[in-house]
Amino acid sequence: MPLRISRLFRAMALAAPLVWGAAAVVSTAPVAQAQGLFSPAILVNEKAITGYEIQQRERMLQVLNAPGDVRKLAREQLIDDRLRIQASQDAGIRPTTEEVLEGMDEFAGRANLTRDEFVRALEGSGVAEQTFRDFVLAGLSWRQLVQARFAGQSAVSDAEVDRALSSGGNGVGNVRVLLSEIIMPAPPPEAEAVRARAERISQLTSESAFSAEARRYSATASRDAGGRLPWQNITDLPPVLRPLVLALSPGQVTDPIPIPNAVALFQLRAIEESGFTPPEVTAVEYAAYYMPGGRSAETLARARVLASRVDRCDDLYGVAKGQPATVLDRGSLPPADIPTDIAMELSKLDPGEVSTALTRSDGQTLVFLMLCGRTNKISEDASRDDLVLGLRNQRLAGLADGYLAQLRADARISEQ
Repeated sequence: MPLRISRLFRAMALAAPLVWGAAAVVSTAPVAQAQGLFSPAILVNEKAITGYEIQQRERMLQVLNAPGDVRKLAREQLIDDRLRIQASQDAGIRPTTEEVLEGMDEFAGRANLTRDEFVRALEGSGVAEQTFRDFVLAGLSWRQLVQARFAGQSAVSDAEVDRALSSGGNGVGNVRVLLSEIIMPAPPPEAEAVRARAERISQLTSESAFSAEARRYSATASRDAGGRLPWQNITDLPPVLRPLVLALSPGQVTDPIPIPNAVALFQLRAIEESGFTPPEVTAVEYAAYYMPGGRSAETLARARVLASRVDRCDDLYGVAKGQPATVLDRGSLPPADIPTDIAMELSKLDPGEVSTALTRSDGQTLVFLMLCGRTNKISEDASRDDLVLGLRNQRLAGLADGYLAQLRADARISEQ
């Protein structure tokens, strides 16, 4: 692949989710060869996602060497895209044609390419121009909506900037929270009952009552402690969870948070501002080994044996040897790019520690999840203006992630 095209794909992979979102709302797609490719595959609040759109997103993810199951990832991303577009349109936000073209120019310019060069490179890899155009349209719409909706909540005080400067430019993160958690498996036959139970638990304000529910229903290792977690820096939590937690008062519980094959709830027990600002985590490396059998007693027993045999992520290569490549995923991603349920579990682990709280394939596959390590940002001299912009963008990103999570929780999503 020519060097300039390689830069193109690298630039696309590094694009910030807040700025561009991710969408491929195809309106003038090429004629599909496969019958039914343009039929609805997923409905999101009665808006269709077609098989062609999924195919296009899969191709883009393959070009970018995205880890994991690209078909599943494509579907999840497109669902979020629909929610972003719907929310923007409901707020009366519709970028002009000129703004979209400028956005396409700007995006292509990140790879030192013109818009036409960018489009030709994409088309050469099977990604249609309209897919790119609507990708930019959705990103612009979401950025304008976030700025309009949360502008009043993103202001940064002088005191916050002073603290950031005194801590070497790391900025936010000197808030610690004391949480309790419940993560309840919700395989399809039990999904409705679990959601109803989660709604009931979310109304609790008693720590003892929440802990009793955790001991009875939670699938995490913390269940024996009533779901109680130790003190955590707010920046260790997944970005989508931070604004939800910060909106709570002690004793309050988050609304149910849907995650694959499960529902999560968090209760705030205490919050404090410490004198220490931890370094910003720029990447988290983890490995996921997929074990058939879900949360059956036999599979959980095998997982416990495996946990006693492995001390680091490299050991899992030997475990997976001779099996299909899909049984082991290992990657290093920015915290904001990690699936929410995995990020929740990783936030509780030290390198070499394991979680078996999650499943995939409608509960039929257990996720043996191990944290390999975290990469911290190296602090450099930062100007006051740079810090203000950085802190504001971090706050906007957190608010945007929380808003998207709420949109998803309230959405009507159905497979066709």
